[in-house]
Amino acid sequence: AALFAIDQFFEESGQRFPIMISGTVTDASGRILSGQTVPAFWHSIRHARPLTVGLNCALGAALMRPYAEELSKIADTYVCIYPNAGLPNPMSDTGFDETPDVTSSLLKDFAESGFVNIAGGCCGTTPEHIKAIAEIVKDIAPRVIPTVEPTMKLSGLEPFVIDDQSLFVNVGERTNVTGSKAFARLIINEQYDDCLLYTSDAADDMQ
Repeated sequence: AALFAIDQFFEESGQRFPIMISGTVTDASGRILSGQTVPAFWHSIRHARPLTVGLNCALGAALMRPYAEELSKIADTYVCIYPNAGLPNPMSDTGFDETPDVTSSLLKDFAESGFVNIAGGCCGTTPEHIKAIAEIVKDIAPRVIPTVEPTMKLSGLEPFVIDDQSLFVNVGERTNVTGSKAFARLIINEQYDDCLLYTSDAADDMQ
C-alpha cells in the first residue's frame, strides 16, 4: 500500500525520489512479516525500482546470513543489511547480547562474502556498534550488482518464475470451462468482459 501511494505521488508530481525498502525475517522459517519468503518479497516490490532493498532487525546477523545471501543473488539493485545486535535478551543492559566487536565481525563476513552494499545496525545497536561496523568494512569492496535475466517473476507467499524452462503454466483453475460452470456459462453467452472480471477475481483468490 505504501509503495502504491509513493508511485501515485511520483506520477502526479512528475518527480521521483530514491526509495529504500527493507523486510524483516521474523524467525527460522525464513519468512518476513507478510509471510513471504525473501525471493517472493523481492519479486513483489521490485516494480518500485528501489535504490536499495534489504533486511533488518529480528534475528541478528548470525541467523540472518542465509537470507542476506539469498537476497544478494537475486536483487538487481543495492542491498542494505542492518541487523539487531543478536536476539533480544531482556536481561541484557541494552536488551541484546552482542557487543560492537561481535556485530561488526559478523557484518565483516557479509561484506567479504559480497552480500552487502550498505551495512548498519538496528535494535540493540549503539553508536559504538555503528562505529565498529564502519571501521571494519571500510576497506572491503562493495557487493557487485548481478545481472538478472528478464523473466516473469511473480509472488504470493512463494516466488513463481515463468521462464523458457516453463513448458506449461495453468493460471486460475476457475477460468476453465470444464472446471467452472459459471465461467463456462459466461463463455457460452459471449460475455467476455465479465470473463475478464471473473479471471481477476480468481487471481485475487489465488493470492
